[in-house]
Amino acid sequence: MKLQKIILAASATILTMSSGFAVAQFQKPEDAIKYRQSVYTVLGNSFGKISAVVKGEVPYNKDDVAKNAAIIAMMSTLPWQAFGPGTEGGKAQPAIWSDNAKFKAASEKMQLAVVDLNKAAQSGDLESIKKAFGATGQTCKGCHDDFRKK
Repeated sequence: MKLQKIILAASATILTMSSGFAVAQFQKPEDAIKYRQSVYTVLGNSFGKISAVVKGEVPYNKDDVAKNAAIIAMMSTLPWQAFGPGTEGGKAQPAIWSDNAKFKAASEKMQLAVVDLNKAAQSGDLESIKKAFGATGQTCKGCHDDFRKK
């Protein structure tokens, strides 16, 4: 519970700090692309570790799953600042900028699902983790389907 409060406080601080100068913090569009790709790499790594547990490929270890879910919760707040005007490119489809309201809604849906995954992981209830993991994965897939180049 303490870790979850720390993560939520850090996330709120990051969001507050970044909202006013998000695009300005990147010297070049390539910097924004590299930043968001790095965030997604860390997210994918931690998500993959939980996936292996959910699929039964790796024995369930409550602490490892909780740690990875906490990482996902924190990291899920970060990539959005790197999708400002002029940061087109990478694996991002133009629809991110042309239909930004839909992209923003998808990002918010994912972040809410991640909060549920983190709560389930911190509880230690494997069945709740599996359910929340599936829901989170669906939000990731939906965004990939609509906004990521194949």
